Amino acid sequence: MTRKFLILFAMAAAFASAATYRVKLLQPTVVAGTTLKAGEYKLQIEDNKAVFSAGKNVAEAKVKVENADQKYTSTSFRYDRATDGSLKLQEVKLAGTNTRLVFTD
Repeated sequence: MTRKFLILFAMAAAFASAATYRVKLLQPTVVAGTTLKAGEYKLQIEDNKAVFSAGKNVAEAKVKVENADQKYTSTSFRYDRATDGSLKLQEVKLAGTNTRLVFTD
């Protein structure tokens, strides 16, 4: 019984440590080589990893998490345009937080 409790507690702690946000991509976006269609995504951040998910669409990328002095008033994205015209995600500033994600992939 104690062992089951410890396992459940460890699993709950793992889920609680991940920060989760809702973001809306306005255009097709490349994240770590995966193209995500425009739309709403759940963005989960844990251990320098960002995971975008919406149904079966999932993209995972390494990120550097940085903290600003002040909170961001809106969520914003910075892209790099590839030679084929696609938009590769470079950074995300998350509204209501001082968190900035810099994509390293």
